[in-house]
Amino acid sequence: MQFADVVRSRKMTRSFAPTPVEPSVIDECVSLASRAPSAGKTQGWSMLVLEGSDTQLYWDVAFPTSRRESFAFPELFHAPVIALSMTDPTAYLDRYSESDKEQTGLGESLAAWPAPYWTIDASFATMTFLLALEDHGLGALFFAHANEAGLRQAFGIPDHIEVLGAIACGYPNADSAATGRSASRRRRDVNEIIHRSRW
Repeated sequence: MQFADVVRSRKMTRSFAPTPVEPSVIDECVSLASRAPSAGKTQGWSMLVLEGSDTQLYWDVAFPTSRRESFAFPELFHAPVIALSMTDPTAYLDRYSESDKEQTGLGESLAAWPAPYWTIDASFATMTFLLALEDHGLGALFFAHANEAGLRQAFGIPDHIEVLGAIACGYPNADSAATGRSASRRRRDVNEIIHRSRW
């Protein structure tokens, strides 16, 4: 697909077929995502990729069976891969304490940063990952993680690592293309987005 086609066709998928995804495909998508911009080339972004029985453990911790009976998108639980997008803020302190960056003063404290570039960089990478999945014919849903304390304990996530969210990945179920409540909202026109010269 051309890049514009990938961007226009990408959407959040809520119904998955249980078909497994080859680990090499996920690896390729992560490799492409790693090329996203990164302040000082710090590369503080990482992913916890869950497959097989680990996906079931994820759902048991984050969305227990007792809460699933009335859930609007039951085929979300068929996604064969769950990836947690994460970032390490301390990596930015380490990087900006190095000789070529120490003059910025950003290695002294996270409070010195004008914006949380660890989150910005991880967001760039996450979006690139979503586009790469689309280019490989896979669907994905980025969603807010739940029961973070339980997930940290279950999967050994260190306290200093920030979790941006979860991404369900897999082949879309073409027979059940469920959409979210916001899908019908009008997309803003370019002229509503761009401000030239003055706000």
